[in-house]
Amino acid sequence: MALFAGAAQADAVQADAPLQFTIDQGWTFRMVPGDTQAGAYPEAAPSRAATVPGTVHTDLMAHGLIPDPYIGAPEAGLQWIGLADWEYRVEFDASRAALRNGRSDLVFEGLDTFAEVWLNGHKLLDADNAHRTWRVPVEGRLRPSGNILRIVLRSPIARMLPQVAAMPHKIAGNYPSPYGDEPQDAMTGNFVRKPGYHYGWDWGPRYVGAGITKPVVLQSWDALRIDDLQLRQDRVDATRAELTAIASLDAVRAAAVELRLWQTAPDGARVLAVRKTARLRAGPNRIALPVAVDAPQRWFPNGYGKQPLYRYELEVADGKTRLAGVSARTGLRSVELRRDRDPRGTAFYFVINGIPVFAKGANTIPFDMFQPRVKKAQLRRALELARDANMNMLRSWGGGYYEGRDFYDLADELGLLVWQDFMFGGGMQPAYDPAFRANVVHEARDQVRRLRNHPSVVLWCGNNEQEIAWKYWGHGKTLKAADAAFADQVWKGYVQLFGADLRQVVREEGGGIGYWSSSPSQDLQEVANTEASGDMHYWEVWGNPAHPVTKYLEITPRFMSEYGLQAWPVQRTIDAFARRDQQQLGAPVIDAHQKFMAGKGNERLMKYINDEFGAPRDFAGFVYLSQAMQAEGIELAALHHRRSRPYTMGSLYWQLNDVWPGASWSGIDWFGRPKALHFHARRFFAPVALAALRDARGETGLSLLNDRTSRVRGELRTRVMTLEGRVLRDERKPVEMAPLSATKVAAYRDADLLGTADPASTVAVFELQAEGEPTARAVVYFAPAKNIAWRDAGLHATLRRDPQHSGAYLLDISASSLARAVWIDFGDLDADLSDNAVTLLPGERITLEVTSDATEDALSAALQLRALDDAVPATLPQTRSPSAP
Repeated sequence: MALFAGAAQADAVQADAPLQFTIDQGWTFRMVPGDTQAGAYPEAAPSRAATVPGTVHTDLMAHGLIPDPYIGAPEAGLQWIGLADWEYRVEFDASRAALRNGRSDLVFEGLDTFAEVWLNGHKLLDADNAHRTWRVPVEGRLRPSGNILRIVLRSPIARMLPQVAAMPHKIAGNYPSPYGDEPQDAMTGNFVRKPGYHYGWDWGPRYVGAGITKPVVLQSWDALRIDDLQLRQDRVDATRAELTAIASLDAVRAAAVELRLWQTAPDGARVLAVRKTARLRAGPNRIALPVAVDAPQRWFPNGYGKQPLYRYELEVADGKTRLAGVSARTGLRSVELRRDRDPRGTAFYFVINGIPVFAKGANTIPFDMFQPRVKKAQLRRALELARDANMNMLRSWGGGYYEGRDFYDLADELGLLVWQDFMFGGGMQPAYDPAFRANVVHEARDQVRRLRNHPSVVLWCGNNEQEIAWKYWGHGKTLKAADAAFADQVWKGYVQLFGADLRQVVREEGGGIGYWSSSPSQDLQEVANTEASGDMHYWEVWGNPAHPVTKYLEITPRFMSEYGLQAWPVQRTIDAFARRDQQQLGAPVIDAHQKFMAGKGNERLMKYINDEFGAPRDFAGFVYLSQAMQAEGIELAALHHRRSRPYTMGSLYWQLNDVWPGASWSGIDWFGRPKALHFHARRFFAPVALAALRDARGETGLSLLNDRTSRVRGELRTRVMTLEGRVLRDERKPVEMAPLSATKVAAYRDADLLGTADPASTVAVFELQAEGEPTARAVVYFAPAKNIAWRDAGLHATLRRDPQHSGAYLLDISASSLARAVWIDFGDLDADLSDNAVTLLPGERITLEVTSDATEDALSAALQLRALDDAVPATLPQTRSPSAP
């Protein structure tokens, strides 16, 4: 039984302030009696303790009723969970204050998804959207003790399948289930306002869960409740910021009140910004409070300045009695999505505080299959790694869920701009249904209002890939051929929802943030996913037809919002879900954690490894080379995007993080462990960098990149040397880079650099040393790695204590010959390195910082180094042939 006496006493110092009780103790769960799955799974029938917020899967796992869904290959045997109905129940007491107050609401911030809510035998709600907040009046229905709250969560598959199966012609879904829990020609996921990735994706498993995923709160008040405090930024520049604080109040009765808005500046200075009296009417009230800030401390993206945050506290009082209060924070900045026309098409870029920002970053997917398990520390780890990799933008992808407050708070603090998709991940939705659209509009208002004060949020996007799926993937063509009238109805519904309805919500609620109808698109122009205008997703490298990575150099978009290459995570992460004897290509557990091409993705991965490196000598070599291939390929693409500035103004690779441990396109795995890609990103996204990119014709273009807002001077050094270190050419020249620029400085054919030298044993090394910046380096190879005459790199490493920092170490590494793609690993020990996946020139010595709780002796014993020369070539053991597609 949940008790609230303590909370009531705590609130008594503000006698008439709204009371808020979180109902998070005493919950139980069970399969609904008589469910169709009960006969096969009787162990789920008894009531057991539940965790709220939580999910059915995690509750079942906590009681040992199912295995860990991430370890081994249990996925097929857990699909019954998504076919069953589940009941959650709690008994709670209501405080005397809650019973006395004029208004009481039960607030459900996350019900996944079809939820029947009952209080004391009375049905309160039929919820049907996991992305909405549901608020239900309960005054007059509460008891002093023994209130019974019961929530029945219906199977989304069982709920939707009859009507989907009955459709004469289906709209396209996403990923069909391989497990028989629903027919492949009647996918239900697109008809449900539920996280789409629960139904499976090409980087995660299929766990169609249910649960009470966010807090359940009893709110009561006798005067008024502050529903929202919007901090709308009407004008922000270096001299002045003009805001409108808009208070939304829900009053029990008409009354005269005073509103006081306090401002706390980033330096802690607190002032009364606005005082205003107002006459409230019973019910909803909206009151605008103008605020001016002279010489504001402006908020900037990572790499362009600091991230100062202002806090505003609103108090509403009746005489000397404080009736309600709320606080919100924001960063003061101007933001604009620019779409300037030019002879080649239409630009697409963001201007923050007057600065045209080249967007550098990645896409984020959900951080777990079971959202309530995600903790702030996990998010902080990933987002701080993104910040440290010189990223300034993350695209919150539309097939998952809207992230919680912690994600956006961290983005605000770290200077990470957020491109926010609405939660539509692919296929097509039944937007021809007015009730479906109305449900989505409610969802959109909830979410836009929730997130609009965050300075990090700079764009709302209608969906992910639905427009191009309809136009180019056959979705529209197939339906038109089957039923032209219905196809026309589907497309008109799409245009209404994504072209009009959501745009209007953002215009009304978003505080000036831009709207984009789909990614990729030209915002509903006839052609989508084009290099000439709008944003672009490019998957002809890795996807079909699986072009070589040098094809990236031929694609020059306005803004690349998706592209990627796969890799396996580090060995320690693989060991967490597969025994060493299971770690072979074609082994069931390895296939289960490779979701691309329904488990055949390792064949595609092997193709790209073979193209550059040849065959690995063992599974560990396969993992290592997958990371080297991914890192080098994405570096090639990202630097090409950067050197194409200002035509190209964004490069967001797919993807930052993982939803579980397995093979994917991420740079950081589910445990927060970086792959080689992440360390490369620190270098290829550095504010001052160089791009030396060799294409398939043997031509190398050299460009200098400066994202600083000031001019940068330095020295460019060009060397040609053998793998053993004999220098054949060494030139230096001063260079100067304009602010916010990419400057092409040279173009070379192979013969221009090599002369008569052997391409299999010679490299070109370009280095840029700029004032106040880390040295930028690019090494150009003249043959695929599998055709280079590698020498023993002669790697040597010494670990020592850092005399400047307690608990930290310094790692000195040297190489006698060129050491490409050096990977440093400490086995099962946790250790963070300042850099990794490095290339050492012959005779070079570098020093890296190592942070770990392990002892020096333990770290030294566990230390392992690997370079390309000891990874290829050989034959990879396997249980079946990994022949490339």
